[in-house]
Amino acid sequence: MVSRVRVWLNRTYAENVFFMDQLRRNPCGRAVEIHATHGDPDSPILAAADFAAMEPEGLSPAAYVEYALDHCARYSIDVFVPVLHQAALAGHREEFAAAGTALLAPPAEAVHTFQDKVVAYEAVEKLGVPVPPWRRVRTADELIAAVDELEAAGHKACFKPASGAGGVGFRIITRTPFSLMHLSGFPSPYMPLDLVVQALRQADEPVDWLVMPLLGEPEVSVDCLTGPDGRVRMAVGRTKNGRRRGFTLDPRWTEPARVLAEGFGLHYLTNIQFRMFGDEPVLMDVNTRPAGGLHQLSQCGINAPWAAVRLALGEEPGDLVPPFLGQDYAVVSGPRAVRPVSVPERQPADHLDLPAAVPAPEATAATQPAEATRPAHAAQASDRPLTV
Repeated sequence: MVSRVRVWLNRTYAENVFFMDQLRRNPCGRAVEIHATHGDPDSPILAAADFAAMEPEGLSPAAYVEYALDHCARYSIDVFVPVLHQAALAGHREEFAAAGTALLAPPAEAVHTFQDKVVAYEAVEKLGVPVPPWRRVRTADELIAAVDELEAAGHKACFKPASGAGGVGFRIITRTPFSLMHLSGFPSPYMPLDLVVQALRQADEPVDWLVMPLLGEPEVSVDCLTGPDGRVRMAVGRTKNGRRRGFTLDPRWTEPARVLAEGFGLHYLTNIQFRMFGDEPVLMDVNTRPAGGLHQLSQCGINAPWAAVRLALGEEPGDLVPPFLGQDYAVVSGPRAVRPVSVPERQPADHLDLPAAVPAPEATAATQPAEATRPAHAAQASDRPLTV
């Protein structure tokens, strides 16, 4: 009899409820028991899991590693999908393996490389993958100089944090003076340069931003699955052009992603994003974790989460090639359940014993079919924002 697979997702973004759904709907029909921990008792991933617990607050990365090792040993976790403190956890892969747990994450060195976009862009250029022009700025004067340079070359300037994910902190620079126009309608990413400069001059500390041209559409997110042997099993692009979404296997997008996945050892599930700079696709970002929109690949016949878990367990899922690309689509949000009762109170940072995991209120996967334990969802969620 094939044993149940226990998968743990630590403090992660809400869209990973769909990751869980796909694990349960695996084509092998294998039973999956999903553990989830979070700092927010109303995160929908807690309601979607078979066992849920609150995470201790205030742990350093090193202390979090101890907490995670304890969790894996205590609950016999087979596969751990870390998002929070991914680099620190990946640095202890052998200790997790000794506890019987496979980490579904790239090596720590690769995670560190892509945590800083400047380090990443410099490393990526050495592999011959195009990146947009960029300037690292910390002060108001550096920002003005970078914006002037880009605008003189005919570009619209934008900036984003040198480290970060999910589009947090992204803004587009405009020379239009602040007026009621900026206060009408929905909040806009456009920021008047004079207000940004004023804020920088009044700040107590320097910022750490990348200033670059505003890149054109389409945006293509290439979801990759790469084995620990360095071979890419899947590289499928998800295209965004305004509201319209679709899929692509165009080598203009997938081949640079393969180069990066193989060249940096981006094992397991990663997401590599491109946009247009003129007529050339250029790298925008590399996420060393499963993308929030990964579940959209089910629209073209691929269950990437389950294939990744199989790889982590030492099994070979083979190459994942979409049997069809499907029609273009749009992404809409829908409701997901939150737990009707509180999960256990979080513990102080100096106490590493895990609160007892709480089964889902309806039933666990051990007692009922997986579909019976999950609240139905009305629609799919978008890639952004990644709510943690």
